[in-house]
Amino acid sequence: MGLALLHSLPPSFTSFSSTEGRFGSRVRRVSQEKTADIHTRMMRRYRQVPEWWFWCILVANIAATIFACQYYNSQLQLPWWGVLLACVIAIVFTLPIGIITAITNQTPGLNIITEYIIGYIYPGYPVANMCFKVYGYISMTQAITFLQDFKLGHYMKIPPRTMFMAQVVGTLIAGFVYLGTAWWLMETISDICETTSSSSPWTCPSDTVFYDASVIWGLIGPRRIFGNLGTYGAINWFFLGGAIAPLLVWLAHKAFPEQEWIGLINMPVLIGATGYMPPATAVNYTTWIIAGFLSGFVVFRYRPELWKKYNYVLSGALDAGLAFMGVLLYFCLGLESVDLDWWGNDLDGCPLATCPTAVGVVVEGCPVFT
Repeated sequence: MGLALLHSLPPSFTSFSSTEGRFGSRVRRVSQEKTADIHTRMMRRYRQVPEWWFWCILVANIAATIFACQYYNSQLQLPWWGVLLACVIAIVFTLPIGIITAITNQTPGLNIITEYIIGYIYPGYPVANMCFKVYGYISMTQAITFLQDFKLGHYMKIPPRTMFMAQVVGTLIAGFVYLGTAWWLMETISDICETTSSSSPWTCPSDTVFYDASVIWGLIGPRRIFGNLGTYGAINWFFLGGAIAPLLVWLAHKAFPEQEWIGLINMPVLIGATGYMPPATAVNYTTWIIAGFLSGFVVFRYRPELWKKYNYVLSGALDAGLAFMGVLLYFCLGLESVDLDWWGNDLDGCPLATCPTAVGVVVEGCPVFT
C-alpha cells in the first residue's frame, strides 16, 4: 500500500505545482495592469502565493517519483529518464490543451501520444507504459482541473493562499481515500472486474480499457501493430491528418469569409470527441447530437431569450438526471443481475468483432486468415 500511495500522490502534486505556479505568475502580472478586470482588482487585497512554494512542491514530487520508480523498478518498470520525459510532455502540452479547454470545454487527451512514445522507446514493459501515461497524460489532465478550480476560486474571491492550502490538503486526502477505497473493494468483492467467468456487476469497464491499453501499447508495442512489424502502419497517416485538419478549416475561413459557419468548425472537438466512446457504445453520440441541435441551433436561433434563461439550467439538469438514473439503474437492475438485451447494448454489432486477424490463429467460430 505504501508503494501505491507513493506512486499515486506525486503526479497530482507535480501537475498542481507546475501549472498553478504559472497561473499565479499570470495573475500577478495581470493584476499589475491598469486594464485588469473587476475580479482581478478585487483580488489585489489578498496576499499572493509565493512562487517558490510551487517550485518546492514540483521538485520534491519529481524527486519522489524518480525514487519510487528506481527503488521499485522491478514492479513499476519505468526508468528515471521516463519520468523526466513524461513530465516534459505534461508541461509542454498543458498550455495548448488548456487553451482548447478554455474555448471549447473539451480536453483532448494525451493517452495515445504518451502510450505511443514510450511504447516505441521502451517496448515490452506494460506497467512502465501505464506509469508513463499517468505521469504524462493524467498529470496534464489534473493540471487543467486545478486551473479550473483556481479560476472558480478567483471568481468567488477566495484568498489565493486559502485556495493553495485547499488544493494541497484535498490532494493528500484524496490520495488516501481513493487508494483505501480501491484496496477495500478489491479485498471484499469477489470476482471484481471479471467479465468472463462471473456474473458480477462489478465489470470495471474503464479499468479494462486501461489494462488493454497497457497490453497493446506496452507489452506488444506499437511497432508490432502500427510500425514496420505490424499490419496497420497506414493508420499513422491520421496523425498528419489531425495536424492538417485545423489548418484546412482556417484556410477555408480565410477564402470564404462570408460563410460564417466555417468559423464555427472546431476540429479538435470533432476529432477528440471520439475519445469518449470507449468503453461505451456510440449511442451517446446520437443523444448528444439531438440535444445539442435542438438547444444550440433551434432554440438559440428561434427562441434566443428562452435559450439565455434556461440553457444553463438544462445542462445541469441533464447532468444530474444522468447521474440519478445511473444510480437508480444500478440498484434496480445491476444488483439483481438483470440485463436489457437491445441493440444499444451491443458493443460491436458484429459477431466477428472479437475474432483475431493474425495469420494462422485458430479460434472456434472465427475465420482463419492465411
